[in-house]
Amino acid sequence: MNKSVVSAVVFLLAAGGAHATPPTGQDALAGAQIKVDVGGRKLNMYCTGKGSPTVLFEADAGRAGWDWSAVLPEVAKRTRACVYDRAGMGASDPIMRASTVANASKDLNFLIKNARMDAPFVLVGAGYGAMVAQHYALRSRGTVTGLVLVDAMHEDALPANRAASLDAALACLTAAEDGKTVAACAYSATAINGEIGPRLAAAQAAQVAKPTYWRARASELDSLETSASQMRAVRKPFGDLPLAEVRHGEPATIVAAVMEVLDKQK
Repeated sequence: MNKSVVSAVVFLLAAGGAHATPPTGQDALAGAQIKVDVGGRKLNMYCTGKGSPTVLFEADAGRAGWDWSAVLPEVAKRTRACVYDRAGMGASDPIMRASTVANASKDLNFLIKNARMDAPFVLVGAGYGAMVAQHYALRSRGTVTGLVLVDAMHEDALPANRAASLDAALACLTAAEDGKTVAACAYSATAINGEIGPRLAAAQAAQVAKPTYWRARASELDSLETSASQMRAVRKPFGDLPLAEVRHGEPATIVAAVMEVLDKQK
């Protein structure tokens, strides 16, 4: 590990409140698990638990599957639960095209197909990931039998600060390309995954030191208007599809919403 990454780890451990002993099973999310080909690239995926439907988690913009580390094991006590990293995030390969909602939805389709995952699926999406989950559900022809939307981003109410966020991501990209450690570019904490252990903290710090991560992050932000148009093109009522919406989601609240949707499965 180079000095820049070591410095970032020290900063993140000091600022993020990481535990010396991580929650059970969290370390599995800190590195590559199953790499699934989605057409010249591979996305990292991790599954645990048994049963049907499979609950599949979609992280927020610029974030990886490890964000669900506190939710995943609780859901896996009841059924199969999977997280994955979008292109450029976590342990997945870098992006090769614009990071739009439609492209992320296509990647998810290839991931499910090439990993030979059996329907039905309950999708859980946070923020931008909630748009990806909905886009996939609207085009999946019935394979999705439930949705849980956590602090969902909506195509008609995009974040007002997206231009500033893009500028910040591009500044972090420049810093990463120069091998510099910048405190403002640290992987921010989220209430969704709660406390993290040292191995996951190190993985997050290593990620923000990579230019490939910031290119993917910037691309998601730069493509938001296009993503919004793509959502409007497919948007229609979900009908009687079981759906739960969570605001200011924390692990226990999200788990309860997932269980509510699972209880409504036919």
